[in-house]
Amino acid sequence: MKTKVCENIRDSEFDNYLAKLYQEIRDVYLADSRPWVVGFSGGKDSTATLQLIWSSLKELRPEQLTKQVFVISSDTFVETPVIVNHIHKAHELIDKCAKEQQLPFKAIKVTPKISDTFWVNIVGRGYPAPYSRFRWCTDRLKIEPANKFITDTVAIYGEVVVVLGARFSESASRAVSMNKRRIVGNNLTRHSTLPNAWVYTPIEEWKTLEVWEYLLSYPSPWSFDNEDLKQLYQNAQDGDCPLVVDKTSPSCGNSRFGCWSCTVINKDVSMESMINSGEKWLQPLLDFRDWLAETKDPSRKEEIRSVRRRNGRVQFQETDDGGKKLIWGPFTLDFRKIILEKLLEAQLALQKSPKGAEIILVSEKELLEIRRLWLFEEGDWEDSIPYIYKKKTGNDLEIIENDWAGMGGLELQILQDTCKDYNLPVGLLTELFDTERRQFGMSRRSTIFNDIEKILRKDWRNRRDVLAEAGINPDAIASFD
Repeated sequence: MKTKVCENIRDSEFDNYLAKLYQEIRDVYLADSRPWVVGFSGGKDSTATLQLIWSSLKELRPEQLTKQVFVISSDTFVETPVIVNHIHKAHELIDKCAKEQQLPFKAIKVTPKISDTFWVNIVGRGYPAPYSRFRWCTDRLKIEPANKFITDTVAIYGEVVVVLGARFSESASRAVSMNKRRIVGNNLTRHSTLPNAWVYTPIEEWKTLEVWEYLLSYPSPWSFDNEDLKQLYQNAQDGDCPLVVDKTSPSCGNSRFGCWSCTVINKDVSMESMINSGEKWLQPLLDFRDWLAETKDPSRKEEIRSVRRRNGRVQFQETDDGGKKLIWGPFTLDFRKIILEKLLEAQLALQKSPKGAEIILVSEKELLEIRRLWLFEEGDWEDSIPYIYKKKTGNDLEIIENDWAGMGGLELQILQDTCKDYNLPVGLLTELFDTERRQFGMSRRSTIFNDIEKILRKDWRNRRDVLAEAGINPDAIASFD
């Protein structure tokens, strides 16, 4: 059974407890040949966990250190800049000290695929800003990148042990989840979703005060100053954003170690605290986040959301009084253009400060992926992305020459005029043209019939007609700014 932390710890008692825990960690490490993957967010819980493991393993003989210990951190591309710098510094020290001390630690950063980033989904696909019942960001930005690294490691080694700084006191659901997978008489639990992966949580019974007592009483073995970590938590809501490997992890929007763009929370207390503590240069991030969070207001849907779902269908839900409630689709393309413009404005404002001079909020790779989605899913024949980027930054977006042999603004205007004359949906014709263009010159064009069928199955009623069916007066809708 796991040794329990005493409720009231004196220094000598804590030393005795730590000695037993260090031995437990060494026993678990030496019990098999499975490599370890340590989740490291840079927060207090993951830092304490890594420090425990490091302090334990450095007591082993060189010939016993046969297993690699991967220290992985998740970079969602929307991490708070202060935390990005904090983790970058920690990774450098971990690799440097591991090499000097001849220990098997290796720091690794895991990131989402460009096609899955926050801005590609919001601006490119029009996903609504995340909220408590639709945290689509967690899967794409955190769970999938971390789990891919774990499964890749399993593919090489057969099995793996994932070490997390999860604690029972984090949340009731987390405690229930951890207990469900516990194996009696064993320090390891089965991973909730990944086969051949086991989970070890050495500080699961620690209280917050015990975590801080350990960090501030025992120096970091990789030469990091834990007082700096304490400073990050000053005057902020006490919370970590752990490595997320399943959906039982609590939202970390109120933590300094969460994403600056998080809209799951109503108010970003942590970011406000940073700014009030002197980090004034972060104000553009908070302003943009607060503006984006306003899009969650149900009354705004009429202004900024499409009447069609991403599958092209219009969907209604019957109300209790026998009426129809429209199930809204993604952000409209026009509103996504506004989001991108405001995001680039925030980036430019951030870069005016010396601390933010090198910060990029949306990368060129993301912009190119957004451009691809707009061209081929939204019929953006005007090719808006390069224009918006040039207008806001004054720079040209590097695009492969002749990478899009599509129509242009003039052709779109002609098509719009023609469709108006014949009362045809412009979107229907643009999608048919794009489908033909993508398959032009291919030796096998059999799939074009399926593509055409999918297009024709979409609901091509105009927005005014759909709103009228839902009992909404299109003329009474205000613009969102």
